[in-house]
Amino acid sequence: MGLALGKPNRTFVGMIAMSVLSRKVETVFNEPACPTNQGKSDKERKKGCGKPLTPGAAAGGCAFDGAKIALQPIVDVAHLVHGPIACEGNSWDNRHAASSGPKLYRTGFTTDIGELDVIYGGEKRLFRAIREIIEKYDPPAVFVYQTCVTALIGDDIEVVCKRAAEKFGKPVIPINAPGFAGSKNLGNKLAGEALLDYVIGTEEPAVTTHYDINIYGEYNLVGELWQVQPLLDALGIRVLANISGNARYREVACAHRARAAMMVCSQALINLARKMEERYGIPWFEGSFYGVSDTSQSLRTIAGLLVQRGAQPDLLDRTEALIEREEARAKARLEPYKARLKGKRVLLFTGGVKSWSVVSALREVGMEIVGTSTKKSTSEDKARIKEIMGGDAHMFDDLPPREMYRMLKEARADIMLSGGRSQFVALKAKTPWLDINQERNHAYAGYEGMVELVKQIDLAIHNPIWEQVRQPAPWEEEC
Repeated sequence: MGLALGKPNRTFVGMIAMSVLSRKVETVFNEPACPTNQGKSDKERKKGCGKPLTPGAAAGGCAFDGAKIALQPIVDVAHLVHGPIACEGNSWDNRHAASSGPKLYRTGFTTDIGELDVIYGGEKRLFRAIREIIEKYDPPAVFVYQTCVTALIGDDIEVVCKRAAEKFGKPVIPINAPGFAGSKNLGNKLAGEALLDYVIGTEEPAVTTHYDINIYGEYNLVGELWQVQPLLDALGIRVLANISGNARYREVACAHRARAAMMVCSQALINLARKMEERYGIPWFEGSFYGVSDTSQSLRTIAGLLVQRGAQPDLLDRTEALIEREEARAKARLEPYKARLKGKRVLLFTGGVKSWSVVSALREVGMEIVGTSTKKSTSEDKARIKEIMGGDAHMFDDLPPREMYRMLKEARADIMLSGGRSQFVALKAKTPWLDINQERNHAYAGYEGMVELVKQIDLAIHNPIWEQVRQPAPWEEEC
């Protein structure tokens, strides 16, 4: 088949592949749509946005992990990891991205390369794995992810994917984002580049309208997209492609026919949004569906862009009527919680868009933000925090567990909102905690999501268990 390359040839091919990857990474690092990036010198820009990874350390995600996170929510595609089985085990099913239909994305596929593959090359093994997946599952496409080991030994997944696509008549998409390339955020962007290079624009939708939009960076965690979808449906707005939560391969392939787009997380796919505008003329904006006011503003902006692109002007009036109705309904449901939560202090340990969007949401019910992390936030995110909180903005890039524990133990916060990794600090300090990251079990987007978020915070703070665990133990009372 021409896939088994001799060792000298594999080394040469590997060098070419690494050169292609280096050029792609350099392009991503020079992202012109990122104001922070453009404010750097050429030397600083080449270093990228994330901190350099330390070999052997828990770096909080690599480029491969970021690419997998960004693309795995495409639910009808087979996601094949070309590398050791530990790479697939590290990332598979680690986010609660929901699907309304196909479940193939929840099946872990890996070539599981071993020592002999490292010596002789894993390209034949990869080709056989692609054939087995297509014969057994018949997916609309197969996504193949490069990993550190297979990139270092010179396996050219782009050649293998091209040959497999020709042989089996299916799109086989190479995702060239080995872990050593950089941080998780870089992997997100390389995933966007792969969609631009191999997927978007390869098919045409059956019908197009002036009300078609794309959404970038929304992964439908715990079904959050479904809390926003009814609002768009009520306005007659169709989500042509959501990249990538609950997406189908064909929807992503047809994404170039949208009239406007919304970016939910610029940290992840800003390069995709910019190039979609440059190539296909799709205007975009960054917004949030967390909180009542942010949801309303996002709906207004979407309607405004669509009217500029040919939608009927009455869309603006219908949007305002919908917002007025939904805001009144949400505020009525939030009213009982305001008295119970007013003045309660929140420590928010997250990042990215949630660092400011959740701040905005919580302040709507009168809660006080004693601190919010900005570890994964852009300068624009930080500026929005200052705009929302004014002089009361307490931001920190990193908060060591010891300092976090001290804040909670000294009762400087009534509850902490964070990811699962820091929950044990709160529990040790006997402080209520609520999961706000991707592992959460409740959806917090849109008007309904805001009510649910406030409800869960109220349940956590007023749970009687906290009063009980703070009481001295019987033997302490005797002393």
